[in-house]
Amino acid sequence: MKKVLQQLRQYRRDTLLCIAMAALEVLMEIMLPFITARLIDEGLDAGNLPVVYRYGGIMVILALVALVFGAGAGKYAASASSGLSANLREAIYERIQTFSFSNIDKFSVPGLVTRMTTDVTNVQNAFMMVIRIAVRAPMMFMFSFAMCLMISPPTSQMFLIAVVFLVVVLGSIMVVTLKIFNQVFQKYDDLNASVQENISAIRVVKAFVREDYENSKFSKAAANLYRMFVKAEGLLAFNNPAMMLAVYFCVLSASWMGAKYIVGGTMTTGDLTSLFSYIMSLLMSLMMLSMVVVMISMSMASVRRIGEVLCETPDLEDPAQPVMEVPDGRIDFDHVSFSYKHGSGKDALSDIDLHIRAGETIGVIGGTGSGKSSLVNLICRLYDVSEGSVKVGGLDVREYDMEALRNQVSVVLQKNTLFSGTILENLRWGNPDATEEECVAACQAACADEFIDRMPDGYHTYIQRGGSNVSGGQKQRLCIARALLKKPKILILDDSTSAVDTATDARIRTAMAQQIPGTTKIIIAQRVSSVEHADRILVLDNGRVDAFDTHEHLVEQNAIYREIYESQVKGGGDFDQPA
Repeated sequence: MKKVLQQLRQYRRDTLLCIAMAALEVLMEIMLPFITARLIDEGLDAGNLPVVYRYGGIMVILALVALVFGAGAGKYAASASSGLSANLREAIYERIQTFSFSNIDKFSVPGLVTRMTTDVTNVQNAFMMVIRIAVRAPMMFMFSFAMCLMISPPTSQMFLIAVVFLVVVLGSIMVVTLKIFNQVFQKYDDLNASVQENISAIRVVKAFVREDYENSKFSKAAANLYRMFVKAEGLLAFNNPAMMLAVYFCVLSASWMGAKYIVGGTMTTGDLTSLFSYIMSLLMSLMMLSMVVVMISMSMASVRRIGEVLCETPDLEDPAQPVMEVPDGRIDFDHVSFSYKHGSGKDALSDIDLHIRAGETIGVIGGTGSGKSSLVNLICRLYDVSEGSVKVGGLDVREYDMEALRNQVSVVLQKNTLFSGTILENLRWGNPDATEEECVAACQAACADEFIDRMPDGYHTYIQRGGSNVSGGQKQRLCIARALLKKPKILILDDSTSAVDTATDARIRTAMAQQIPGTTKIIIAQRVSSVEHADRILVLDNGRVDAFDTHEHLVEQNAIYREIYESQVKGGGDFDQPA
């Protein structure tokens, strides 16, 4: 809760003004029944018309002032709650940017989306209600009860029975529903996951005619959410009957006792009228509090989920005195072991010990799940090692400022991503200050210029979200060009030419050798033809180094590499299939 409320920042003033105006509105409204009693006793019963006009005018003025304060409270409540939600979304988004891959895996993408949308909206609505109603209702309750005590202490004691009854009922409802709402928002995550997965893979869904299956899966997630909400709302439905029972009890008690006191001469008609007004105000305040209880029940689960993100400590942090410059592209793995889940006993990499000179071109090959992507993820410190150390430029990667390190390690990932915007805007992710001529040169090196020139708007062609209007091979070449624009000391191509033909693949490798000769290049590939011209080739098998040598030596001496080479040269089978 503290973390969430810290996001009020510049909206604290609006919050305090809302509370102040709500309090003043209550004071104005509390005076109205008191003036009404005077108007009846001193004006109507006495037949004194000037007194009626005087008290009537005072009531009109009080009502108008209460209206002004109420409108002001509503305005400032809307400003403060909207500002809180805006700051919360910004804080969550900024926090996510600091997360490592393991932090994101912990929450899941759909879970983070739900927190930034549904959960923040719940907190916004609850906060608006709290700063208005949660201030107004208790004050209304206390002042109304105080006025009732002034008018008739014996009658007022009957209200305490209703209050205790409502507190017990509403408290029980809140305790139970809070547990249910915690489960409800987990169901929201499942629903968002189903939608996100379906939409992102809609082409695959249609290609395999799996619409009915996806509809069934979504319906199941929606039905689970429906059942949980029905259960929660069914319990909350007891709120109104309990409230009406308390209202009728108080009205009947006040009517019976008030009539008795009027006949006995200890209470006037005006006092009884104002007493009824205060009773209704008192009970309305309790009803408003019950609404607040419902909103708080819903929002507390959201507050907890948002707090989990804001309080999450990133697994990766910069050192106290980070190194800001990467000297060169040397890479050293000193007996490195790595596991995605620490303590699981299942290592993705085991005792990796290899040393790469600056400017070398290294090929990496191995079966599916052999640890190729895990290996290169450690170089740019997307994850930290479990044992040993990874050094770049002779220094442990944990000694560098992460931004400085990643600016010198350019990665073209296995799953290529383009963003909505023009081709030039996508290319300038690599270098925001790159000129159009530099972008063209990078595209020529990546063999992307040949299809860009055929597009109607050339480099100003708009790319749809995710690059849906370009082919897989075109997307890969644009991502390679984007990486080349960084002019890094280390370039990692993680199976990033799998969708281009072998001739284009060869031209890309030749252009890179000519344009960035001093850059250390690590090429992960499934095809031997993509790595056979590398200075050395690393063969990985089940997270361990099986061999690290030239193509010629590996063909002669390494059984795994020779088997892969012969199967591909002879056209026999896929990468992971035996020759």
